[in-house]
Amino acid sequence: MGRTRQRHWQQSKTCSNGALASIDGYQQVVQETIEKQLEIIGVPLGFGAGKSGSELGAEAIRHSPIRGSRVTRHLEQLGFKVTDRGNVTLVQPADGQRVSGDIHNLAEIAASSENIATEVMGALGRGATPVILGGDHSIAIGSFSGISTHFKQRGEDIGLIWFDAHADINTPETSTSGNIHGMPLAAILGHGAEELVNVASAGAKLDPRFFAHIGARDIDPGEREMIEKLGLRDRFFTMSDIDKRGMMACVEDAIRIAGAAPAGFAVTFDVDMIDPRFAPGSGTLVRGGTTYREAHLALELIAESGKMRSFEIVEVNPLLDQSNLTVELACELILSAFGKTIL
Repeated sequence: MGRTRQRHWQQSKTCSNGALASIDGYQQVVQETIEKQLEIIGVPLGFGAGKSGSELGAEAIRHSPIRGSRVTRHLEQLGFKVTDRGNVTLVQPADGQRVSGDIHNLAEIAASSENIATEVMGALGRGATPVILGGDHSIAIGSFSGISTHFKQRGEDIGLIWFDAHADINTPETSTSGNIHGMPLAAILGHGAEELVNVASAGAKLDPRFFAHIGARDIDPGEREMIEKLGLRDRFFTMSDIDKRGMMACVEDAIRIAGAAPAGFAVTFDVDMIDPRFAPGSGTLVRGGTTYREAHLALELIAESGKMRSFEIVEVNPLLDQSNLTVELACELILSAFGKTIL
């Protein structure tokens, strides 16, 4: 029943079963059956950001028609069995944003992250690929903590490809805003508030050997220091790298890095990676992003790799959108990530 996607990577040798090829010392899967069961998980959490509206993103993506049909129907037409699990139960701030030291809504986001992790682990435990609809990017603390914990319980590491205009590697000490949507990468790498670092299980969730970041063009000074301190510079494919080398080369390198993890990789996609001309409906826009087609190409390559184990899209803000451009683009990107092609 599985639909096979094949990518003709530059390869030196294919194993006898046709599944593996050696590329730059890595074992790269070039032919693999895509998982056919998807579970949609909505996370209407917007209190990790500085602007309201991203909490409406999940419902907007669910209900926006693309060529007359919702995204779930299009996924079914691609051959997937799709189950919508509804929205994660969140712990809402009682009286607007609350400050815990240097962080806004720390207790509420930590508790909500535990619930997100539980839902994601449940989907993976049922053999499904989670499709996580945000929400601001703080939800990645819970989602990836759940993903990582699930695979670590099986004795496997999982990689991560992070698409974003921002590094999201601030800590309470380096953040100028106190908003947790700028801290999720630091948390899953084991840095920052203990309440966030220890979601689902204790300690860091991501092995930096299996991490790649694509699209950064707005990095805070404290984040630069953190990236250098952790030795992550070669894991960041910035917009300058994309300008020089092209999206295809950068994404293929990211797939090699993250795909070297035994369990494959998860993807988290912040729509602000895309230039505001094409995705105006997000809260922290930065000029000079990717084009519409570059974003699709990136996710088409992800789909062709056959190694994605979870997909998350975040920071869609319908209140800031223009003519539903960003919501519709988010729906289209989900389809590209799961194998929709031009022909």
